Amino acid sequence: MLRTTSFIKIWLLVAALFFFNGAFSQEKGTAGHPKNVVLLIGDGMGLAQVYAAQTASTEQLNILKAKHMGMMTTYSANNDVTDSGAGGTAIATGFKTKNGMIGMKPDSTAVPSMLDIFGNLGLSTGVVVSCAVTHATPASFVAKDISRNNFEAIALDYLDSPVNVVVGGGLKHFNQRKDGRLLTNEIGSKGIAVLPAIPTTDFAKYNNVYVLTDSVHPPKMSEGRGDHLPDGSRFALEVLNKNNKGFFLMIEGSQIDWAGHANDSSYLLAEMRDFDKTVGEVLAFAEKNPETLVIVTADHETGGLTFPQGALKGSIRFAYSTGDHTGIMVPVYAFGPGAEAFTGFYDNTDIIRKIMSVYGYSFE
Repeated sequence: MLRTTSFIKIWLLVAALFFFNGAFSQEKGTAGHPKNVVLLIGDGMGLAQVYAAQTASTEQLNILKAKHMGMMTTYSANNDVTDSGAGGTAIATGFKTKNGMIGMKPDSTAVPSMLDIFGNLGLSTGVVVSCAVTHATPASFVAKDISRNNFEAIALDYLDSPVNVVVGGGLKHFNQRKDGRLLTNEIGSKGIAVLPAIPTTDFAKYNNVYVLTDSVHPPKMSEGRGDHLPDGSRFALEVLNKNNKGFFLMIEGSQIDWAGHANDSSYLLAEMRDFDKTVGEVLAFAEKNPETLVIVTADHETGGLTFPQGALKGSIRFAYSTGDHTGIMVPVYAFGPGAEAFTGFYDNTDIIRKIMSVYGYSFE
């Protein structure tokens, strides 16, 4: 396990270099430059998953309302087929890494994520997921570790992160630890609220808040998760939007991937509906706050989903070629100021470069 104070200093130093080398071009929220950035990741969501959800819906998906769309490659530093750790790291930091690693290059050099960068620029930041917050994708934005499975070390990295709002499971990794530490008490001692459920009122009283809803992962939609993801996203948007400088929020529809691994079509459709409902919440916010850039993409595809007999409404038949990830390209959908930059064909490491460019800073 590699998690030391020196790593924290390294990524903060690298982040600082990015900030001072950045070229601020214009006041945020004007002339195509966003003030807020919301990145939604459908874990395991390829084009087939989106199309399946559309054929099962009586209305157009919120995702498919995008007028700007691109395609991106997802391979990792050591494999044509990425895992979520390497895929998340490429999106979050702009660097390829080995499968299983998070927040660092293949040589174990820690690198800042866009959450780190925006946080150190004075923006508020948040993570909302339908899995444990210590799982691979959210960890890629917050932690630095040689293994995505070092859950307790990842939880500890949250204490050093500039993240303001955290919503998801994973309480066990904060409070039932081998070192005996109660990280929720340590978080609370910093004046950060720690809650067991997503608030439904009085959003205004929160500025920094962790909502740890489950010991490990929230349940499937079919097992009663309810509106955890859309409600958590709405809550995060309201809290983060109090910062006049703007905010960055990463939202993950985590269990689309697990449905793909299971080759379970009912599970998949339920998770896609939940994710698309969350996209709708974000787009409703963006309509009222047009200085908000919204990006919807995936870290990889899972299941090798196809429709060999077509996919007309009411007659779709699912076919899976694997119970694992695949190496095919995944879609990118963009809304709001700067959305046109996300059209075309590019790599997952280009996402952060495009986001920082339209925000008004040079990433490198």
